[in-house]
Amino acid sequence: MATVIDPHMANESIFKEIILNEICPAGEPWMCELKQGHYLRIIDLKGNQAVDTLLVTQHDPAERYSATDTLALNQAVYLEKGSVLYSNFGRSIAVIHDDTCGRHDTLGGACSCESNTVRYAHNTYPMHSCRNNFMHALALHPVARKFQLNVRHIGPNINFFMNVPVTPQGHLMFDDGISAPGKYVELYAEVDLIVLISNCPQLNNPCNAYNPTPIQLLVHTGVRSES
Repeated sequence: MATVIDPHMANESIFKEIILNEICPAGEPWMCELKQGHYLRIIDLKGNQAVDTLLVTQHDPAERYSATDTLALNQAVYLEKGSVLYSNFGRSIAVIHDDTCGRHDTLGGACSCESNTVRYAHNTYPMHSCRNNFMHALALHPVARKFQLNVRHIGPNINFFMNVPVTPQGHLMFDDGISAPGKYVELYAEVDLIVLISNCPQLNNPCNAYNPTPIQLLVHTGVRSES
């Protein structure tokens, strides 16, 4: 089990049961099965680290997180505590149960070799990207093999801890982050899910001070009653 670094997690006894506690290194992919009724807490250990996240349902991998359905049904541009995450079938698959950051992006997409050349410079094409992380995990991870996932299952993603304001003209701005060390977001799974994360390796965006950092992933069954 990973050492709990975040001060909010100093007392693990607050949880009923910890199913998984892992550190995802800077710039790496991470994947797990998240059962219905379980919680996934994503902890931004150093602050302002973008966590690109895909959600796919276990019962039918054709059903996955949908940014358009989520924004339309929540009637909000940003994701925050209480936001319901909907699938491309219009079904609620998860809820942001808790959040100490404030808001999260689901419009900016995942960085790729191609988008790097558009946003930054042509010579950034060979640099590692979130899409590369997704493809690597889908090709090799045991969970991806178990559910027979491949690159066709890459869809819209959430950018947890990422600050992407929308201008009055409808443009997106990739601004400095609003997170900080120890901030976290917690999902509650309403169905059995497959979670695929790219702990963003982006080196060209100043929002993380050009320095990708580790994150902590904690799957648990809930918080103990204080009584």
